[in-house]
Amino acid sequence: MPQEIKVLIIENDDQRRHDLQVVHEFLGDTVVAATSRDWSQRAAEGFNEGRDVVAVLVGGVETNFELETLLADLIAWDAGVPVLLLGEQVLEESSEASLRRMVIGNIELPVRYNALLDSLHRAQLYREQYNLVRDRNQSREVELFRSLVGDSPHVKAVRRLMAQVADKDVSVLITGESGTGKEVVARNLHYNSSRRQKPFVPVNCGAIPAELLESELFGHEKGAFTGAISSRPGRFEMADGGTLFLDEIGDMPLNMQVKILRVLQERVYERVGGTKVLKADVRIIAATHKNLETMIVDGSFREDLYYRLNVFPIEMPALRERVEDIPLLLNELLYRMEAENRGSVKFNRAAIQSLCEHAWPGNVRELANLVERLAITHPDSVIGLHDLPEKFRYGAEAVEPEFEQLFLTDPDLEQKPELADSTTLPVEGIDLKEYLSNLERDLIEQALEEADSVVARAAEKLQIRRTTLVEKIRKYGLQR
Repeated sequence: MPQEIKVLIIENDDQRRHDLQVVHEFLGDTVVAATSRDWSQRAAEGFNEGRDVVAVLVGGVETNFELETLLADLIAWDAGVPVLLLGEQVLEESSEASLRRMVIGNIELPVRYNALLDSLHRAQLYREQYNLVRDRNQSREVELFRSLVGDSPHVKAVRRLMAQVADKDVSVLITGESGTGKEVVARNLHYNSSRRQKPFVPVNCGAIPAELLESELFGHEKGAFTGAISSRPGRFEMADGGTLFLDEIGDMPLNMQVKILRVLQERVYERVGGTKVLKADVRIIAATHKNLETMIVDGSFREDLYYRLNVFPIEMPALRERVEDIPLLLNELLYRMEAENRGSVKFNRAAIQSLCEHAWPGNVRELANLVERLAITHPDSVIGLHDLPEKFRYGAEAVEPEFEQLFLTDPDLEQKPELADSTTLPVEGIDLKEYLSNLERDLIEQALEEADSVVARAAEKLQIRRTTLVEKIRKYGLQR
């Protein structure tokens, strides 16, 4: 489930403040819009605490002194909140480093959709890294390997490799299909290393346009290119002392591969447009779903970079190779959803067996998406085989879902003599599906008649949920 985006807009121009609020509300963000005079009161009313806020957008402040004062107040409110300046708003280079550090970028006016989303994504990463560092004194052991659930031989082998390399300051290359949990492994390696108190900075090399990747990784100086109205640190600087996770390294253009190779060899780099040599004190963990050795033969990936990255390889197994872990994964996913108040479901044996027969091209990510979907469509229900989407059903000869639900919710029902005595298989055979549907319809009609058409009382007699009965009444076209 996507994280809720909470944004604080501080803009003294009434029209621009209104326009920005409308844009963010259209995107589904939770927004508090205020002026530089009343923002603290409005923020206290609109947010539980400062750490909930992903970004603060600041504009319409006339002087640098007023801007510095506002930023200082924001630091006092929450030292980890990232700030995006609006339009021509600029913080002077002479300002204190703590103030310049919290300003992570500018948003041009009028706002462009892609630029806004990119800025908010960068703010999310900034906020995530700050919160992780702030909470570093909390117990890590509780979360260790929590996302890497399973008792299969494949998962145990991955855990052994992780234990061997976690505290070694060497490059790691994690391979495997999309959705297998490569970033989970990278984060666990970081949190079990000597760099755990420093940032873990992820970069998706395939999600950033090639022309922006160099600036994103190494940062840029003011005036380095059009739109660079202030200097900005890159991901290498943000990860200083910590771990830089280069996800989908196979999508990195060749010209950038050369520059990454230089950083790995010499441990130095320069910002785009700059001449100052900066030291790269980071541990590199890379991941890809592609076959890099094949790419080397094709000429689309550098062989020397491959050997620099592949000091310690870890291959993630596909979910179809460890189907015995699916029940454990389901329990873990349901535990998280319940802990986050995002609903819950249960799975019966037939449904779990069916899921174990699926090929899972999307791996664990596909399984997590399915669980969230079922929690929305069947809240607090027991999921049977026929409650699963069609492509996840295997063994279609299983019992019709409505009848299965009836027995699940009333385990003694099959012992009732009036039901047991009334079912005799005709010599010529029957259409079982039609027979079960007719039987269920008759029972619902009887329950409604005895309950004087009060749905709640009829549902109680049938020992099913009221909402379930309403759906069945609608299905069979029964009149209340």
